[in-house]
Amino acid sequence: MTSRSHSPFGRALCAMVTPFTADGSLDPDGAQRLADHLVSNGGCDGLVLSGTTGESPTLGHDEQVRLTRAVLEAVGDRARVVVGVGSNDTARTLAQARAAEEAGAHGLLVVTPYYSRPPQEAIEAHFRTVADAVGVPVLLYDIPGRTGARIEPDTMLRLAEHPRVVGVKDCAYDLLGSARVIRDTDLAYYSGCEEFNLPLYAIGGAGYISTVANAAGALLRSVLDAFDRGDTAAAARAHQDSLRLAEPMMAGGLPGAVTAKALLNALDLPAGPVRPPLLAADAATADALLATYTHLADGPGR
Repeated sequence: MTSRSHSPFGRALCAMVTPFTADGSLDPDGAQRLADHLVSNGGCDGLVLSGTTGESPTLGHDEQVRLTRAVLEAVGDRARVVVGVGSNDTARTLAQARAAEEAGAHGLLVVTPYYSRPPQEAIEAHFRTVADAVGVPVLLYDIPGRTGARIEPDTMLRLAEHPRVVGVKDCAYDLLGSARVIRDTDLAYYSGCEEFNLPLYAIGGAGYISTVANAAGALLRSVLDAFDRGDTAAAARAHQDSLRLAEPMMAGGLPGAVTAKALLNALDLPAGPVRPPLLAADAATADALLATYTHLADGPGR
């Protein structure tokens, strides 16, 4: 049932890092510069703030609000701004969701309650409670590798009936389950794993929410653009090229927030340090990421 026109936040979204100053404080000015760069030069239709890549567990309530307001001011009406909220406490999640809406967020990315491993009935009730409490669209964030709990396809089908549940950030690594929900609902499915960007889009997905887009947004967008104009061979080539960077950034043993910040810092773009318990990438890792990025910028596919 999903059509390509049903992309409520655009097709190409960046899971933006949260820039910090050298002492680890929030850097609103850096966030504004990075957001403007991603929209102006990175081909991004939308930005997702305070998600996994944005180091959400380390952000205070006030910091999240300040970050949201700063980025909204920087991008204006040029991009949609989605704010990640959620915890293993529904009451805390509601407070975060209401604050993000009040700050001006265009939508919310609500993660599955983690650690507690609630059953499907409880997961569904949690999401319905949040969606009932706000007036902006909600994306469900299905990332069982981090939360320990899956949003099962049958639960997705039921949640799709809620008027404010409009889509999913899909990190479940279950293409069959995702295809079923895409077929049977109007939910906009955004790939949250770069290797699934093209496969999910090809079966009706809405686009992607990407960590790699912090540095290589234009390349990732070119995959969707080629597919949309019917040049599937070019789309496949660009997708394979993007994986040259996605693999070391996302599957090299370090969290995406660490590798994304290492590469952004090497490119002299706002990022700064990661917050503990994360540790910065070593110089060799940063150099290797920069070399791969430079190779792609000089001529992907070679």
